[in-house]
Amino acid sequence: MTERKKAVAARFDSAHDYDAAARIQKRCVEILARKIALTYAQTPPRHILEFGCGTGALTEALSQLFPEAEIEAIDLSPHMIARAQARVPSARFAIMDAERPQLSRSYDLICSSLCLQWFTDRAQGLARLSRHVAPGGRMMIGTLAERSFQEWRAACAAARVPCQFPDYPPLSELEREWPPCGHGVWEQQALIDQPGDSHGFLRDLKRIGADLPKADAQRQNSASLRRVMRRFDQGERRVTYDIAFGSFQKPRGVFVTGTDTGIGKTLVSAILTRAWDAFYWKPLQTGLADEAGDTPTVAHLTQAPSQKILPPAYALQAPLAPWEAAQREGVTIAPNRLALPDVSPLVVEGAGGLMVPVTAQISMIDLIADYGLPVVLVARSGLGTINHTLLSLEALRTRDIAVAGVVLSGPLNPGNRAAIETFGKVKILAEIPHLDTIDAASVATLAADIPRLETL
Repeated sequence: MTERKKAVAARFDSAHDYDAAARIQKRCVEILARKIALTYAQTPPRHILEFGCGTGALTEALSQLFPEAEIEAIDLSPHMIARAQARVPSARFAIMDAERPQLSRSYDLICSSLCLQWFTDRAQGLARLSRHVAPGGRMMIGTLAERSFQEWRAACAAARVPCQFPDYPPLSELEREWPPCGHGVWEQQALIDQPGDSHGFLRDLKRIGADLPKADAQRQNSASLRRVMRRFDQGERRVTYDIAFGSFQKPRGVFVTGTDTGIGKTLVSAILTRAWDAFYWKPLQTGLADEAGDTPTVAHLTQAPSQKILPPAYALQAPLAPWEAAQREGVTIAPNRLALPDVSPLVVEGAGGLMVPVTAQISMIDLIADYGLPVVLVARSGLGTINHTLLSLEALRTRDIAVAGVVLSGPLNPGNRAAIETFGKVKILAEIPHLDTIDAASVATLAADIPRLETL
């Protein structure tokens, strides 16, 4: 942990009166728990991760809402973990930094109440957590937003004393920080606390371990603090907590990639789209100078409604890697335009193989990791496929990218199939033989044998 994270953990470790002083924290937990209950009224989550669990108020609410769920809860503070464990013995607990989680599974729900504001880098922290959201799963979060403590800030300004409280983000900034692997919204709610006076306000912050000043704050002398306190006590002696409640969902679906270019990704994408009645999206299309492109091909092969065949984010002319094709056309590929569409289920088709450059900074495998969708890897069935397929699987697993399975394209080869299953520790989802005619009818026939998406 960084020195600041250690300081945060130490403050919460010493917050022995937390539950007695955490009035706003209790109300925030109640609101978030109600939102979670409404969201999961029809299909309860089976696996839940709570980060920043504190003394276990939200953990307890989750255990009551979803008694059959497996609940894991993490926090930086060992003392907080111990108190939460005593409160909810049925849950599993671990001391862990949620910004850099060491997790081995995916969750239907990842949630948190009033922890995100302690992150050093919210966007990166949310991106790492999002990789552990199962397809179709959600993150639901409550955190402090920009107008929090506005009365104390006004008192500081009136006393001409720099405010030592952190600067919290506006909703627009929080919206931009959602990961590209799904879609999220934020809404604000002002919660008002009446601490009595400035002494009560500062005392309660210390009792809950939330009195750590912002990282670049200068030490405040007692005379300056007394001036601010007098200004505060001349006002309404109330404190606004501006709470942003966020809900983020990752679509159900897969990312189709291959061990090579021209491997049959588009045909496999069409088969999966037809099998699951899914949306289809190829974010990066190149080679349009020579052909119509994969999107109209999938539309023809699936006979899907037009609204389910989504246009590419970038359509480039040269039959080259996206990075080089974009350079030739003077196009800059902006990562924010590559965010996943807000639809589900979704079949995403990549361009080329895993290491194909998308921009000067990211390759196709980076994009796959950001999306967080399980991969369907298309490979040839013949000579050389074992090496290419096992290398691709190793590259994916090195990035902690889930693999839904492999599709073999070409003449049936039982030996290669067995080797890939055994040494790649992967399921063969389908074998696509050479087809004399590739049309909507043949795609429909092959789609009938594809496993249901929810089983992958």
